[in-house]
Amino acid sequence: MKKILFLTGTRADFSKIKSLIQILEKQQGFEVFVFVTGMHLQKEYGYTLIEIERCHFENVHAFENHTHETTMDLTLAKTIEGLSAYSKTINPDMIIVHGDRVETLAGAIVGSLNNILVAHIEGGEISGTVDELIRHSVSKLSHIHFVSNENAANRLKQMGEINSSIHAIGSPDIDIMFSNTLPNLDVAKTYYQITFDSYAIAMFHPVTTEAKEMERYANDFVQALLNDTHNYVVVFPNNDLGTNTILEAYKKLVNHSRFRIFPSLRFEYFLTLLKNAQFIIGNSSAGIREAPYYGIPIINIGTRQQNRAVHAEIINVDYNLNSISEALKIIYNHQVEKTKSDFGQGNSTVLFLEALQNKDTWAINHQKQFRDI
Repeated sequence: MKKILFLTGTRADFSKIKSLIQILEKQQGFEVFVFVTGMHLQKEYGYTLIEIERCHFENVHAFENHTHETTMDLTLAKTIEGLSAYSKTINPDMIIVHGDRVETLAGAIVGSLNNILVAHIEGGEISGTVDELIRHSVSKLSHIHFVSNENAANRLKQMGEINSSIHAIGSPDIDIMFSNTLPNLDVAKTYYQITFDSYAIAMFHPVTTEAKEMERYANDFVQALLNDTHNYVVVFPNNDLGTNTILEAYKKLVNHSRFRIFPSLRFEYFLTLLKNAQFIIGNSSAGIREAPYYGIPIINIGTRQQNRAVHAEIINVDYNLNSISEALKIIYNHQVEKTKSDFGQGNSTVLFLEALQNKDTWAINHQKQFRDI
């Protein structure tokens, strides 16, 4: 019996690992545990632990890692402390982490320093700001890599990772995007009491390396939306440094007839809303990863996604009010064709399971070796 511990700190990473948890729970030979922390336990972001509990996983452990000092280093330290204590009670054979969050780094540190195999989902990708530093650090602390495509695999090889440790399974959210289990639009709109006939989606996250400028960026973003005429479904930012300035700016949208504001949206419902939106605006990875596959026009603001792999025609603008407003004026004329997926064929969960059922995966050397190219 192999004990597998998944770590999730945000609604975004849970959307990537949910199907992986579900498929493992159905298999003999695996005992699955889910360590829930971060934004999931913060009421101001929707307390999304509730959504995880609705999945009825057998072993869920919640840990509050939020501190009054919202610096990432203190969050990292507290997460390490909580995860280390929990790991010592269950003795997992593997810790699985996703992406580039500070909780992800905590999981990789706890695993690698306690002789536990660490598996990293979606390593080898490039992005902006401090996220990229975290992602690559996690990759070097991980023993096994579940990557979204060959480009990511090649970057890990450049970083000295062993070929046999890298599994190209695609991105698990692609499985969900094109599944036949998504709710229809009427169900999604009714669930969230969205009465607009047509709408756009707005998601604007803080950029940690530009924290001093976030108040101005957020105010310009909100003012551009107020000056516009579209209806908007607005989703709260993540809880990185600078989030409070964005939430403060969003107060101007409260009780406005053209805006519906949500701390969080269930991922399947979000996909349905995205699929039927007029466009998406902001700096969320959803505008880079998911929107192009639905053929949704995209206005991408600022630097947060500047190094992401992009296979779509995206209107890129800087943070100022005039640039955003000009983009909104031409969005109707911006025709986008659906992009062919570069992040798998919708069978990520199957490939993931095959890798974990392979004895070679478990025979990998816990003492990592650097491979020169």
